[in-house]
Amino acid sequence: MPEGPSIFLMKEDLQKFEGKKVTEAGGDAKFEKDIFEGKILKEIRTFGKQTYLVFDDIVVRIHLLMFGSYEIDEQTKPDRQLRLSLIFKEGALYFYTCHVKLVDPEFLSEIDWEADVMSDEWNPKKTAKKLKLYPEMMVCDALMDQAIFSGVGNIIKNEVLFRIGVQPESLLGNMPAKKIKELIEEARNYSFDFLKWKRDFTLKQHWLAHTKKVCPKCGEKLIKKQTGKGKRRSFYCENDQKLY
Repeated sequence: MPEGPSIFLMKEDLQKFEGKKVTEAGGDAKFEKDIFEGKILKEIRTFGKQTYLVFDDIVVRIHLLMFGSYEIDEQTKPDRQLRLSLIFKEGALYFYTCHVKLVDPEFLSEIDWEADVMSDEWNPKKTAKKLKLYPEMMVCDALMDQAIFSGVGNIIKNEVLFRIGVQPESLLGNMPAKKIKELIEEARNYSFDFLKWKRDFTLKQHWLAHTKKVCPKCGEKLIKKQTGKGKRRSFYCENDQKLY
């Protein structure tokens, strides 16, 4: 599943269509497509792993899920995978194998934009308050909770916990205030490092823990384990990451 930085890059790719008029729409999403014809794409917004195409009276929410993708200007994948296509005079957008839904424009006002680690509105103090509400929560679950760290996925989770030296099954209530602060800071820092490396096509080269077998610090074998309520893969070092 694409993480926040990848969705941020998708937004950048799509922005050339802002202010442009839709001439035709298609795909097998479960709503009428002709409602888009003649409408102007006013804005493209992202929140964590979700993308919103904002028109005057329509908002389309797109979630790429595990295997979703998009293309610009040319459809190269079969119609059976096409969920939504928007054709403009200046080009076209194609979204495949993803979840596409219409939402009320007022829905955007209900989103906690301050929870998005990639957003200019990111609010670390508010995040700290949220974390205090869940002392029994594992830190791996906290990082993957989109209401707390919107945009963080499994790669960012593993790399952030390695950076701050904390094992994924540590409980928030047992972690020192210093480590909570580091957690919040590095969730954002690593997300922007991810973005930079993704642009440079070097992301995997910078992984220290995710999918790795040996700790780059001590040389010992990394633990690979499904952790937290979501049973997502964690990679960590028992020597260099502390269990709280």
